[in-house]
Order: sequence, then C-alpha cells, then structure tokens
Amino acid sequence: MGNSSIKKILITGGAGFIGSHVVRRFVENYKEYQIFNLDALTYAGNLENLKDIEYNDNYTFIKGDITDEGFLTKLFVEKRFDGVIHLAAESHVDRSISDPLSFVKTNVIGTVNLLNQSVKLAKENPSFRFYHVSTDEVYGALGETGFFTETTAYSPNSPYSASKASSDHFVRAYGETYGLPFVVSNCSNNYGPNHFPEKLIPLFINNIINNKPLPVYGDGNYTRDWLYVKDHARAIDLIFHQGKNGETYNIGGFNEWKNIDLVKLLCGLMDKKLGRKENSSQELITFVKDRPGHDLRYAIDASKINRELGWKPSVTFEEGLEITIDWYFDNQDWLDHVTSGDYKDYYKKQYQ
Repeated sequence: MGNSSIKKILITGGAGFIGSHVVRRFVENYKEYQIFNLDALTYAGNLENLKDIEYNDNYTFIKGDITDEGFLTKLFVEKRFDGVIHLAAESHVDRSISDPLSFVKTNVIGTVNLLNQSVKLAKENPSFRFYHVSTDEVYGALGETGFFTETTAYSPNSPYSASKASSDHFVRAYGETYGLPFVVSNCSNNYGPNHFPEKLIPLFINNIINNKPLPVYGDGNYTRDWLYVKDHARAIDLIFHQGKNGETYNIGGFNEWKNIDLVKLLCGLMDKKLGRKENSSQELITFVKDRPGHDLRYAIDASKINRELGWKPSVTFEEGLEITIDWYFDNQDWLDHVTSGDYKDYYKKQYQ
C-alpha cells in the first residue's frame, strides 16, 4: 500500500484520548494526506486535545455521529475517503454497566454504518482499507499466567467488551462477505497526555493533587498491561500502512502491573513532584466495593506486531508515567476545564 494511493483518511473519534494522538501523528507525518476527524464531541471528546494542529492545511474537523446513517451516507459520497481508521467508541466499563444500550448503539450500530459506507467505496478503490481499533477486553479474563494472542477465543464479560467484540466480528464478517479490505488491532490499557480523568491514572493524578481519596476496586490485585498512548499511535500508523489485510494485531506494553502497585508507584512519583513527605499520598488510598464482571488479569502478547512490523514500546512504564504526570502539571488549565465542563459550552457554540 504505497503512500501515493492514500489521499483522504477518515479518523473517527479523533477528538478522544487515543484518537487525538493518532490524528496529530497523521497530520504531522503525512503532509500529502487530507485527514478528516469525525467526532460527536460527547463528554470524552475534546477539541482542546488538538488545538496545536486545528489550523493545519491537511486537517479538517467534522462534527457528527456514526449512529446517524443519513449523515454518514452524505459524508462518504461527498468526500470519497481512501481509508477509515475507526476509533469512535463508548469506552468506559462502569458506564456500560449503567447504560448498556448506548454502547450497543455507538459501538455496534455505529461500526456497521461505517462498514456499509466503506464497502461502497472499496468496490471502486482497490487500495481502500478499513482499520478497526479495538480492545484486549474482548478476550475476557486471564488466569495467573499466559497471554492474549491474536488467536485467543473471544469471551467478553462486560457490556462494553461485548459491544467491542460484536463490532470486531462485524468487521471480519464484512471482510469475508463483501470482500472489504480490513485490519483489526486489539490493545491493552492506554495512558498518557490528554486522558479524560474518569480513567485510573489521570483520575488519581488529579485526586492526589487535590488530596482526594484514591478509590481502588476490591483488593487492588487486578492486573493490567499498560501502553503509552504515543506508542499506540505509532503502532496504528504502522498497521494502517504495512499491516496485512484480514489480519489482527495485538498491541501491548509488555508491562503488567497490579492496580495497587501502580497506585503506589504513582503516589511515590507524585510525592516527589509535589514536595510532599514520602508515602503521604498513599494515605489517600481507599478500597471500594468491586464492580460486577471485573476481569482479574489482562496481558497481551505483542510479539506478532514486533516480529512482522518491527514495533515495540519506546518508553518504560516509569518513564511514560513521569512524562504523563509532567503533562498534567503543565496543563492544569486543561484538567480544570475538562473536569468543570466549561469547555463543552464553548465548543458547542463553535460547532452548532
């Protein structure tokens, strides 16, 4: 897939956490492309994430919802994209437990709407590619040992992971049934700059700054594999350009941490940055009742993408966490805006 054949790329969910890093990478690295960022600007989508590139010649923001079939049909007819990188999703497990239907609408029906439009474009354009960005949560839970590989059977345990598993299956089914050229990637937990503060790391950074409790589920022994978001964006770039059609690639940080150990590491780093006495932030840790359907351990075997595409993480977890903490310290305004909701009104007016 040579660069010359890709001209217009649609990135869905590009105002979100991972999406904004992908959009920035493509806008900055591929000046000859036109990058279109389609986002509904729900609570986790934030155009402040992309302020630095919003006036670039090769970047266009489009406000719209992938669940709106008529809107998508018009957009695809007008723009005739050469590729889609699909990140738009509802992604918070706790929210999926209280409101499963909105996850079905966005993650399943929204994905199928995009697939229907993509099939039409792929018929006329042999170099078209649909790239579906998914999660390791579709695989369910691991025991104490072992790793998820690309051939691990799906076994989702939350409404969120069930909706992502369903969308993965639809992408593959469209490949088989309609010949749509596609790639899928399943990634582990991301962290880094611009992360919406409902997720563990940014929430805890914010809470430590403000001396608020650090709520840890159950006994804190849940294990996750952590991936620095810019390393993930680099992997997406590689897979989009060099991955093989019909293949799945697992992207992980080779970086397993128990929640309680991660929180203690974070507390230690924050105490240093804030000039507090050692272990003082650890006193904020409070254990809270576990959530339903909580998977004990996820860990990804990322050796396929390493072997076939030469990708590996560029930073250790400690390095990535330091960079992340520094970013939140340097962007206190962003954090205050996002947690207060003020920026929503500002952008609503801009894109009415």
